[in-house]
Amino acid sequence: MQGRRLATTDKIIVLTSPDGGEPLERLQDWAAKKDIDVSVVELGEDIGDAYDPDRATLGVTLGGDGTFLEGIKLFTPLGIPQLGVNAGSLAFLARVELEELEAALDEVVSGRATVDSRQKLHVDAPGVDATGINDVMLQHVPPENPFDRKITRLDVFVDGEYVGQYEGTGLAISTPTGSTGVALSAGGPIHMSADNHTLQITPLQTHSMGVRPIVVSADADIKVVSREQASLLVDGGRAHKIVSGGDVIDVTGAEGRAHVVRTSYDDQFMTAMTEKLSWGIRDDPDGPRELLDDDFPAEEQSVVEKARDVATEAARSAGEPLRELHGRVEDVTVKTNKSDIVTEADHQANKIITTIIENEFPDHAIFSEEAEFKDGSSDFKWVIDPVDGTGNFAHGNPQYSISIGLIEDDEPVMGVIYVPETDEMFHAVAGGDAYKGDKKIHVSNRSELDESMLLSGWDPDGEFLTHFYQQTRGVRALGSAALSLCYLANGSAEGTWEYGTYPWDVAAGVVIARAAGATLTDRHGEPYTVEFDSDERKELLGSNGAAHENILEHLQKNDDLMD
Repeated sequence: MQGRRLATTDKIIVLTSPDGGEPLERLQDWAAKKDIDVSVVELGEDIGDAYDPDRATLGVTLGGDGTFLEGIKLFTPLGIPQLGVNAGSLAFLARVELEELEAALDEVVSGRATVDSRQKLHVDAPGVDATGINDVMLQHVPPENPFDRKITRLDVFVDGEYVGQYEGTGLAISTPTGSTGVALSAGGPIHMSADNHTLQITPLQTHSMGVRPIVVSADADIKVVSREQASLLVDGGRAHKIVSGGDVIDVTGAEGRAHVVRTSYDDQFMTAMTEKLSWGIRDDPDGPRELLDDDFPAEEQSVVEKARDVATEAARSAGEPLRELHGRVEDVTVKTNKSDIVTEADHQANKIITTIIENEFPDHAIFSEEAEFKDGSSDFKWVIDPVDGTGNFAHGNPQYSISIGLIEDDEPVMGVIYVPETDEMFHAVAGGDAYKGDKKIHVSNRSELDESMLLSGWDPDGEFLTHFYQQTRGVRALGSAALSLCYLANGSAEGTWEYGTYPWDVAAGVVIARAAGATLTDRHGEPYTVEFDSDERKELLGSNGAAHENILEHLQKNDDLMD
């Protein structure tokens, strides 16, 4: 999940003890000023009507790590990102301190927080079907007679391969999040838990000196066969069972991961380890930051370069709900005619993008196909099409894109186009290179029609298709003008034709195509310009440059024949 998407939060669900006290009151006061709804769920209660799947929701836990783990159980199945506020004592998971509550929330709703993906695990055993985020522990059952045998024997298999027999107190199977608990005290490795998707098997006080912790992939199938009774606990006892000799305990990574919100006000992982465990690896809790800061000074960015970075983050954030809603034709409404439609996804994506831009560039104007114009005091204007290719999108076709352009003094200076279904990110700054992800792209060098692939956009009478299909290697219609310009820039086509364009269709693509070496004109060879002072569509002929004269000549020749 993209942290920028949190900028659209309009609902908070708070999980807390029955008496949330002063921290809850502070959170509610903060939310009232931001016009954000708050619902309170007490520990042990179901989420009930507090959750609305159509709203951008943030989960907040007020308490210690126990409350945080209950939040994982409550919020994760619903895909709700979770912020942990430490209203307890010793906490490794809930790392926002109470004095930073409002500041951390401000950072979240401005879209400047990050979201960690946390691995969970699933346990299947006789009488147990449970999911946890910390660990599974299998230990000996304390005998009634204190002088009786206090060990257990556990045979372990990973993906069908026999690992060996663990004889001793037991073992812990942990996620990276749970690696700081019992596993750490037993000599297991420390895992940085953010976006770390593994499981580890740590022996607990075994009778063999050669036994070592094992790290396996999250999708590994771990089977443990107990030779005698053993105590099975998930996440410190949130599920508990005494298993019998011969029982098989299946452990593997759980489907769906927890989304944990992190802000700059969180205690860092290693800081928490150092301070709360009195771990003597460093004297200064903050560490010698100057070693990094001096060696790697931050580069100053221009407004346009910063805008490109913000736009790529905004596009990725908007791409998440688009993938979730892709193909839901029941949400389609017609705007002006049967080919001009809008979906609920357009509105969601637009809200995410515009909110992020407003937070970062409050003085910039914003022009979006799906929203009212927002005026600004600067020379910069954003031009946004949250879903270019809405018809494709609504019918489950993956050929749609998010187009975000920036105009300075009526000239396009930055373009970002993102394809959610293929995770392709095209971007460029005017005067620089064009990129697909981190790779530079450039137009092709083919010049002859018979070796060229052409793309056609809106071609109401089939004119372009008729005139060029037999003379080229084919004419393809993608249904997204932004994508056509990107594929031209990437060398995947030698030319593209749009009978009529609006500025939001092509503002970003024009920057990318030109940065890649493309030539853009109208059908008469006049340079194409992005204009906002006309309601009429503008025709656009784009090529790799080498083939432009041939395409233009053939197009004009057929105009003469028709005249």
